[in-house]
Amino acid sequence: MSKIIGKVAATEKAPITIDEFYFWTAKERILNPFDVIKVEHIEKSITFGVVEEISHITDSASYLSNFISSDFGDVDLSPNMNRIGMNYVKAKVVGNSKNIYTPVLDSSKVSLADQNEVLQALGLDKIQNPMPCGYIEMYRDDDKIVLPVNFNSKFLIGPEGAHLNISGISGLAAKTSYSMFLLKAIQEQYKNFKTDDSVAFVIFNVKGRDLLAIDEPNKELTEKDKKVYEEMLKLSTKPFENVKYFYPYAEYTESKTHSYGDKNDIDAQIDNQKAFRYKFIFDEDKENLELLFANVEDGSGTMESIVNFIVNGHGGFNEVGSWTELRNKVDEYTKAGRTGGDKEITIQSWRKFKRIINKSLAHDIFSKRTVPEKNETRLKEAITNIQKNEIQVIDIAKLDQDTQAFVFGDVIRAIYDLKLGQEVREEKEIPSKIIIFIDELNKYASKDVPKSSPILKQILDISERGRSLGIILFSVEQFKSAIHDRVKGNCATHAYGRTNAIEISKFDYKFIPPVYKNMMTRLTPGEYILEHPVFRSLLNIKFPRPLYKQFPNG
Repeated sequence: MSKIIGKVAATEKAPITIDEFYFWTAKERILNPFDVIKVEHIEKSITFGVVEEISHITDSASYLSNFISSDFGDVDLSPNMNRIGMNYVKAKVVGNSKNIYTPVLDSSKVSLADQNEVLQALGLDKIQNPMPCGYIEMYRDDDKIVLPVNFNSKFLIGPEGAHLNISGISGLAAKTSYSMFLLKAIQEQYKNFKTDDSVAFVIFNVKGRDLLAIDEPNKELTEKDKKVYEEMLKLSTKPFENVKYFYPYAEYTESKTHSYGDKNDIDAQIDNQKAFRYKFIFDEDKENLELLFANVEDGSGTMESIVNFIVNGHGGFNEVGSWTELRNKVDEYTKAGRTGGDKEITIQSWRKFKRIINKSLAHDIFSKRTVPEKNETRLKEAITNIQKNEIQVIDIAKLDQDTQAFVFGDVIRAIYDLKLGQEVREEKEIPSKIIIFIDELNKYASKDVPKSSPILKQILDISERGRSLGIILFSVEQFKSAIHDRVKGNCATHAYGRTNAIEISKFDYKFIPPVYKNMMTRLTPGEYILEHPVFRSLLNIKFPRPLYKQFPNG
């Protein structure tokens, strides 16, 4: 039998509407925001509500009355009689068992919902194409309910909707852990699919060595976490499968590396054919030079003109055959008295161009050729040959920002070329969906990134038409308000981790009830607030610890 906890209260100044209602409850009753309650309604129907705000009121007319009743401020006084008090709760209507949406009536009984009613109220009872996204906990003690929560995968990775955005402050929101939890669930589900639908993953490692051992088990995983994975979420406790790692090439690999990964671990992965060192070769990759200017303001298009001048082989650049020769040729155009070339491009522009490219092109990854026998490859070749259910982890953590942008942009273009049929592979062999995981999205798609940035244009294109191509974006950043409106606006699913008071005051959070916004400032690791098209309300979910190897301070 349902536990009755109060009754609906309608007043002259606070009428009940079809969207919300208030009810009183005993002051000892513990409820929390996001809890689901039910109300007896007309025609023997049930209206479901989600708790938004909880307030306490007494019969005291003012704060002064409280002060006077304590013998004018005696904090040690024990009153002969307590004031009359109660809690009143604001609840948002999320559904009715018979689709009756007239306001609930004054004095209607309010009860706790059982497991099935919670699922029905939140729209979780008939989720199609279910994919685990965590679990919810509701109520306390004997009334406690713990339920798994599923996304509709077609609204996460297409074709009905697509793209996920996760926000939260650094170090506390566990953004990467939650992203990887979802990617693991997707890989596991697609592994068991018996249809032509398939998926592959491209993951950028941008912080330390966080994601450089995702196919190795987490030996610190607790039995409690294993139970959540296996019994509640119906997922295995194995780490990721079919993983390949791509590390920046280093000229003297025996003494240095361009990765935060342990050199012995990298060598072992290479020996096991799980890892490769990537390079960029002039003849094949020179057309991507513009990617080095993703964070450079170029309102007049001068840098773009220089890139086109070089790529088209004008002014002697047709004789250039290596990155070193390119730098030397550019150097010629920076000298005073230089004649020839495009007269509209000034020496000052060439000097600016030189300053920008010199640092990056001096990097070992810009090389003369690849040696496949030594597990060297171009990233475009790796993307072109990506297999179904394969994960490619591309390490860019130790590269400078401009070189990171170049690598990222090169990979995105390669994925586009593959999905648009510009590479020689039969359609049925190509994964029908490729999920791209980007941490620190603010580097490439913030409101401050130059509008001329070729990488910003690519990300906008993915967010707006990637769903139809099977290119899905999983993006992460600290502050959602800083991201380009068209990027976050095209994400069907949003996850909010812990953030700060300044962030929740921004326009992006305007639609979120005040209590929920305040909760965002004190969420714990392993806890998120989710917005998904098939959910009837925002959900406060939890998820278990990662299944893959964790590094100290990672």
